[in-house]
Amino acid sequence: MPRKFLVVVDDSPEFKAALRFACRRARSTGGHVVLLRVLPSNSDAHWSGAREEIERQQREEAETLLNRLGEEVLERAGAPPVFLIEQGDVQGAIKKVVSADPDIKILVLAASAGSRGPGPLVSAIIKQGAQVGGRKLPVTIVPGELTEDEIEDLA
Repeated sequence: MPRKFLVVVDDSPEFKAALRFACRRARSTGGHVVLLRVLPSNSDAHWSGAREEIERQQREEAETLLNRLGEEVLERAGAPPVFLIEQGDVQGAIKKVVSADPDIKILVLAASAGSRGPGPLVSAIIKQGAQVGGRKLPVTIVPGELTEDEIEDLA
């Protein structure tokens, strides 16, 4: 099976750098990109009907976003992506999908640009080490401010 590059789809400005890098690596290695969108838990909704409606809307928005990104991935990577939507915390979702799919070989994250530090997800992954989802998984951290040309050169 071809290797899969896992990218967490979030709303950070540096996400695009991680996506472009993963696409380029997937194209050059014959791999695939896995797009993971994590939805927050809605345990604070008091009525189950309201909670279900919120979750339905969030899932619909996630599907629309992933489909839009999927077109870009297909063009950049040369292969359609795998879409995953999980609910809960991001680290738990990463562990879950990595445990479920042994073909995910690399987690691609982008570090925050500037003096803000690497970002909360990168910091958390670094603290936990290479053990993700019950196995060791390489993590590629892409500088968030890389240009298209720089990514093309590096990947």
